[in-house]
Amino acid sequence: MEPKDYIVTEIESEYAYLRRTDVDGGAELYIALALLPFGTDVGTRLHYECMQYTIIK
Repeated sequence: MEPKDYIVTEIESEYAYLRRTDVDGGAELYIALALLPFGTDVGTRLHYECMQYTIIK
């Protein structure tokens, strides 16, 4: 799977909505917060590669 960048647009209970930064109007991903790095919040930019998310600073 190719690397992708996301931004967290919303957090609802134990889940986060992620939107790809390179696609306009694309579908959002709904993913458990437990799979995201500690400190993830609304507006956090994430990089996904090798089945792992990391925070982009």
